[in-house]
Amino acid sequence: MQKSVAFLGLGVMGYPMAGWLSKQGYGVVVYNRTNSVSQRWLSEYAGESADTVDKAVRGAEIVFSCLGNDDDVRAVVAGKTGALAAMSPGSILVDHTTTSALVARELAEQADALGLGFIDAPVSGGQQGAENGQLTVMCGGQQDHFSAVTEVIESYAKSLQLMGDVGSGQLCKMVNQICIAGVVQGLAEGLNFAKRAGLDAHQVVEVISKGAAQSWQMENRYQTMLANEYEHGFAVQWMRKDLAFALDEAKANGSDLPLTQLVDHYYQQVQEMGGNRWDTSSLLARLEQDKR
Repeated sequence: MQKSVAFLGLGVMGYPMAGWLSKQGYGVVVYNRTNSVSQRWLSEYAGESADTVDKAVRGAEIVFSCLGNDDDVRAVVAGKTGALAAMSPGSILVDHTTTSALVARELAEQADALGLGFIDAPVSGGQQGAENGQLTVMCGGQQDHFSAVTEVIESYAKSLQLMGDVGSGQLCKMVNQICIAGVVQGLAEGLNFAKRAGLDAHQVVEVISKGAAQSWQMENRYQTMLANEYEHGFAVQWMRKDLAFALDEAKANGSDLPLTQLVDHYYQQVQEMGGNRWDTSSLLARLEQDKR
């Protein structure tokens, strides 16, 4: 028989991820703090919904969470009324939320004390990757716990690796966001330069995307950037949350992140332009505003 699972958090990522679990035949119980979202999910997928966390996780072999930030995770998962307290002994919590490594270690400690497993498993690939079942999942935790959840996570993942002990998934996600920040800023500067130099920016990308300048951001974002369309994708406010984790961790381990710090400042300026929920590619809008 297929495993019984619970999924906590039906945002732009969790909604389709839980959907893939349902389509793969798992017995899925969903929970979302806004119950109308759970009901909409049920109209599209087979499964059940619960109006409280404890009801959602009761009897589940694996509990998945995909929430907003550290405080959201603590509120839903930790403490006497959280998911951990209601989970069955021997079950495993997989947290897909991008959090600090500190929270991951806190949850792992609480899980261990209750006889539960824990994997921190942040994802990369954005809403498009979640909807297409093509996410990259970076995990931290014990090998036996990872092995127990691998096949289930593969329902929506194209790449899945155990990076090390608890917290390693979150640290790997920080590296991911550090790299993305620099790439998006470079792409924004390149497109801005091309336009001001009188070049056809679309033609420029058509040429350089076949060479060493190619990137996921270039392939998937240049057209919307040139069209000044940013009401989609991974929001600036969430990128700044993630970069804050990286910058804090860098202080602790002695890393120097000058470019990341600079791009984070640029994203702050995008927020001041009203782009809090714009896609991260909106760094181009900042450059274009500077010259108006």
